[in-house]
Amino acid sequence: MPLRIGCVRYLNARPLIRGWTGRVDFDHPSVLCHKLARGDLDVALVSSLEYLRQPIYRIIDGISIAARGPVYSVVVAHEGPLEAISVIERDTASQTSLVLLELLLRKRKIAPQIVRAGAHPGDESRAKLLIGDQAIQFRSKQGAKFEYWDLAEAWHEMTGLPFVFALWLIRPEVSTPLEIANRLREIRNENLHNIDALIAVQTDVSAAFCRKYYREHLCFDFGGKEKAGLHEFHRLCLANAIPVASELPLHLV
Repeated sequence: MPLRIGCVRYLNARPLIRGWTGRVDFDHPSVLCHKLARGDLDVALVSSLEYLRQPIYRIIDGISIAARGPVYSVVVAHEGPLEAISVIERDTASQTSLVLLELLLRKRKIAPQIVRAGAHPGDESRAKLLIGDQAIQFRSKQGAKFEYWDLAEAWHEMTGLPFVFALWLIRPEVSTPLEIANRLREIRNENLHNIDALIAVQTDVSAAFCRKYYREHLCFDFGGKEKAGLHEFHRLCLANAIPVASELPLHLV
């Protein structure tokens, strides 16, 4: 049976998947999490919160989508002070970003209502949680009309650690995890080594933006600092009664 692999469609994942020769199931982060949990996928690049909730998978070591400062593409777009916001319209695609937002709001001691986009229309002071390509497109169109609270930057200011947004996870019954992990590490290394060739085939953003995004905003490693950031995310979820596993063993391959 061919390996069933899933990946997000976002620009940030392309250095981790371009060059894979088999079929890839591209979908939203939350959908991929469900497919992996059901056993409809063998391997998937999914939100880090999925591992915090179900640490039954093997993590492909050395690879993540992370940020060591501003990530640019996970933001709250707002007008006026954050403390004056009463409603945040949320992106429905990523539970990890929603939980990160909740932790950061608690740190600032503010509690706006978080609703689905378009829900409860009214005159409240509103903001938008945007992630991935949606955030990039919004910022390109709206420019300086809004201020942008970068959640990865706020996390780094709070913890001094990177934030890990996504990991490659392999289901426990897969019989060749090391072979899969080695190939995906090779793909990541090849794409980062030839980043200009990867950038040249992107048609939805400018080469200048893509180069800055890949080189300055994103980190594709999963080393000691990223692991510490993941453990801190887990610790803060527990401390704030956000449902995650009581312990976080890292099953690395």
